[in-house]
Amino acid sequence: MSQTGTRAIFAALMANLGIAATKFVAWLVTHSSSMLAESVHSVADSANQLLLLLGGKRAQKAADARHPFGYGRKRYLYAFIVSIVLFSLGGLFAIYEAWHKWADPQPITGQWWWVPLVVLGVAIGLESVSLRTAVRETSPHRRGQSWWRFIHASKSPELPVVLLEDTGALVGLVLALFGVGFTLITGDGRWDAAGTAGIGLLLVVIAVVLALKMSSLLVGEGASPEVAEAIEAALVGGPVLSLIHMRTLHIGPEELLVAAKVEILEGDAASIAQAINDAEIRVREVVPEASLIYIEPDLRDVAAESRTVL
Repeated sequence: MSQTGTRAIFAALMANLGIAATKFVAWLVTHSSSMLAESVHSVADSANQLLLLLGGKRAQKAADARHPFGYGRKRYLYAFIVSIVLFSLGGLFAIYEAWHKWADPQPITGQWWWVPLVVLGVAIGLESVSLRTAVRETSPHRRGQSWWRFIHASKSPELPVVLLEDTGALVGLVLALFGVGFTLITGDGRWDAAGTAGIGLLLVVIAVVLALKMSSLLVGEGASPEVAEAIEAALVGGPVLSLIHMRTLHIGPEELLVAAKVEILEGDAASIAQAINDAEIRVREVVPEASLIYIEPDLRDVAAESRTVL
């Protein structure tokens, strides 16, 4: 895992641990369902950051006979588990709590009525710092892309997960502030339930987006169009006349498998082997993450290709 992803995860983890503790205190003294939902949300986020760190550690295990391409996809697997935790422990719990509170609405009363407002204000400040860290660490990797495009196209799971979690946490805090505030103003606990339901639905949506993205990476995504074009251009040169076809596959966020069949000038075995080695060097110069390259030399059969097109 890159230092960029690790810094963003640690910033989010430290913020969520502190926020979770203060939210639980606020829930204990007020019994607000929004505060309980937000407390569980912060616990889920903390667990998710630990899972991301664990996945990054497990992915560093060296390749062996059973896993000859290494363990890089462990990061995708643990990020997928994060989406499940967020969906179940965060989203579904909040929706259940909202349903329970709506059926039996209770106002927020007592001398500690102000505690949730203070806790939510502090939490919004801490989550803003965490999100700012994630944005700062991610910005150099966006390369002009929109945030949504970056999340969709990224091959590294940690930064999209932290970005979505921190954004969801901030929106969830605003929803909790809405529910608690209107409950205090009106004395109607259903506002608290509405805020809790909003938090639950928000977490379910984020969890589904993460699950779809991580499942795509687990199944296997190829290089981006820009990277594929760079590889194709680098392959051709010298005795390598043209590219016949190519396949790419990310076996980890920073590890790319390249398999290509190229048209090559006729020659002896030594000259063909040298041409292939030179092509591999050119590819790694433009795409350093291309850690595994397999090139098959061939002669282009123009007549056979025309028959295939027809």
